[in-house]
Amino acid sequence: MGNARKYDEDAVLRARVLLLGSGRLDLAEELGAYRVLAEVSPRAYLPKLVGALLRTAYRTTVPGAELRLFAEAVDAARRIEAGEPRRFELLHDALRAYERELFALGRREEGRAACEEMYTLSGDRRLAYVLAEEGRHREAVEIHRRRPAAGAGFPAWEVYELAAALSAAGLHEEAAEAFDRTVGAGRRRAAEEGTPPPELAWELVHRARLLEDAGRPAEGAAARREALDVVARLAERDGTGDHMAGVWVTLFVLSGRPDEPAASPGAPVPPFGVHGTQWSPDVREAYRGGIPALEAEAARLAAAGALPQLYTVHRRLTLRTAHFGVSRGSAEPLRPWFDEGVALARGLEEAATALPQALTDRAMFLVATGHHAEAHADLAEAVALLEAPPIVTRT
Repeated sequence: MGNARKYDEDAVLRARVLLLGSGRLDLAEELGAYRVLAEVSPRAYLPKLVGALLRTAYRTTVPGAELRLFAEAVDAARRIEAGEPRRFELLHDALRAYERELFALGRREEGRAACEEMYTLSGDRRLAYVLAEEGRHREAVEIHRRRPAAGAGFPAWEVYELAAALSAAGLHEEAAEAFDRTVGAGRRRAAEEGTPPPELAWELVHRARLLEDAGRPAEGAAARREALDVVARLAERDGTGDHMAGVWVTLFVLSGRPDEPAASPGAPVPPFGVHGTQWSPDVREAYRGGIPALEAEAARLAAAGALPQLYTVHRRLTLRTAHFGVSRGSAEPLRPWFDEGVALARGLEEAATALPQALTDRAMFLVATGHHAEAHADLAEAVALLEAPPIVTRT
């Protein structure tokens, strides 16, 4: 009996009366009552305490309070009995909120530990994204591999993520093979519905890149020609754009990975190929925060007439602008960025790589915004440039 835990009986009574009263409680009163009663009747009140803590954290305006409340919610959720039906859901929700706040504060090691707990709990792929941000691509691949393959439904995010992780890990053949799953689904939809879905154009262009990375340039060229045929078929109907721009921009931003710094635990970068809503807050803000430096670099290069370097920096800016522009709404206002990219590429003395890339970028943007005839003209020019025989100069 000497070890029995003692409670403040008056506090318990007040909490019960408060909750049983007919008046409407504010959130602070409700939270205080649940804190008291969760100590006395954990089975009944710990789940309610977790919910109240999360609601309070999301609404608080007190600096630093979010992290404390999320941490308390995680602790309370862990104490819920294993047989409680809502334990899994509540613990997962608390961990998700907690790790996001940790990453927002730059506390990546603690955030990663919370993601590891989520993965152990539910197989949550969030850990794969965090590992990819830190350049640990092989480990991210193993997490993706343990999950069932995505089905034919749209969007096939799991296929995008797996292929991106495989490619980043240098497993190019496997990346191309994995990505074929979603391309095949798009082809089936085209056959069944009589018209191709717009995402098939974006996916075929990305497939071409994967095949070229795998040392299969002829197949890559065939994928681009197939993309051109898809856009030609889309051009036969009225355009409808923007409603799938999130898919387009995910693949577009992924195409810019080679021009970005390599990821490391000390210098994380976005998990390219993953939808932007899944990026860690610190990584997302760093990607946004790099825009002013790139703008200054672009101005310096323009003044110096360094067009090749300016084209690369402009494309990096376009990728960022597209990512954040689509997340805010319509893709249509992005048009000037792509027009300028094409103009810069045409101005280069050596445009064999830049111009097809810029034309392809604009073509896929035009598909995303429903301008299919213009997209076909751009992509046709890009394909012709890529397939033109090299010019041999005699000396």
